[in-house]
Amino acid sequence: MAGIRSWVESANEGRTDFPLRNLPFGVFRRSGGRACIGVAVGDRILDLRATAEAELLGGLSGEIAASCEQDSLNSLMGLGRDASRALRERLMEVLSGQPAQGRVESLLVQQADVKMLLPVRIGDYTDFYASVYHATNVGRLFRPDNPLLPNYKYVPIGYHGRASSVVVSGTEIQRPCGQTKAADVAAPSFGPSRSLDYELEVGFFVSGGNALGEPIPISEAELHIFGLCLLNDWSARDIQAWEYQPLGPFLAKNFATSISPWVVTMDALEPFRVPAFARPEEDPALLPYLNSEEDKARGGIDLKLEVWLRSAKMRAESADPVRLTQGNLRDLYWTLAQMLTHHASNGCNLQAGDLLGTGTVSGASPDALGCLLEITRRGAEPLQLPNGETRKFLEDGDEVILRGYCEREGYDRIGFGECRGVVRAAPSC
Repeated sequence: MAGIRSWVESANEGRTDFPLRNLPFGVFRRSGGRACIGVAVGDRILDLRATAEAELLGGLSGEIAASCEQDSLNSLMGLGRDASRALRERLMEVLSGQPAQGRVESLLVQQADVKMLLPVRIGDYTDFYASVYHATNVGRLFRPDNPLLPNYKYVPIGYHGRASSVVVSGTEIQRPCGQTKAADVAAPSFGPSRSLDYELEVGFFVSGGNALGEPIPISEAELHIFGLCLLNDWSARDIQAWEYQPLGPFLAKNFATSISPWVVTMDALEPFRVPAFARPEEDPALLPYLNSEEDKARGGIDLKLEVWLRSAKMRAESADPVRLTQGNLRDLYWTLAQMLTHHASNGCNLQAGDLLGTGTVSGASPDALGCLLEITRRGAEPLQLPNGETRKFLEDGDEVILRGYCEREGYDRIGFGECRGVVRAAPSC
């Protein structure tokens, strides 16, 4: 609950994303320095390598202290949820106890003075399709009479993404080239995508993992989730429309995926847990391996999600970005636990640091649609921006900004920071 304060004053400001109750993990680099693990607190970062070297992690195991001296979060994630919980609790003590202030202040750096890096060496990346609103809206555009395929309400649908093209927030996104085919021509052509889109998603990282051939029961699934980040699965809709049959997404999706640099732990999100999506009575019953009363009772997260857009013209005029979407993670048809359990149900071995995405998060209302494909109805109804510009899909110079935060009366606001990306022109195709 609210009330515990840090001697880092910026962590006590009501609208900060990073109060003491958050302490998300990330990886940063000072100018000319090496990569270090840190936690965000207010507008500062606590250097965990320096904290460990200063012997301020007393009471924790040597494995936990050693994981803080690495250049990625993989080792810490590999130790499991109990280890990250113990570390986070110790850091809360260090950052709130006045006796520690004199020893710790020199270990803090300004967020504005460092470069944020990918928090994890991502071995594998899988993206799901967990929003029934998004699946129905997209299906209706392509199959008006049969928008939702019959397997959707039985199985969490996903595809295997490209881990090597996952990039940290702030990385420019090059418009991809690819093969497309217009409806009124006989043959496809190769060139820059003309239907570049964003997708508002949440990513979650695997903690611990499982051995090859050993499924993860849904009762244990959340023990294998370290924390969450914001995720933008950039998509070339014209390339996708031509290539996705019969095997699903490929080059339309694997050219870039942006994630926010801070990983918010499941423990920090505990006060914001809510029941899972309320399935209509006529929907099919869950198969037993995906069915859990505890997951039904608290499998959702009340995480507010936003998409903001700022065009090159808006930046030139020093205009603020415009908000396009207000959604919520609680609207997902499938829970995080169900996605992870299904992924491992065939014995697939998930590993610490693997990234799983929710798929586009859309809600029931027009202002909660998570991509331009839905907002503009595949370009048929262009979006009107306040400065007179219109958008069917993204144009060169557009900046897309994702934001996320949890709020509840009596508790500190928990934020995720931002996930940003500016679209740059395609190379010569």
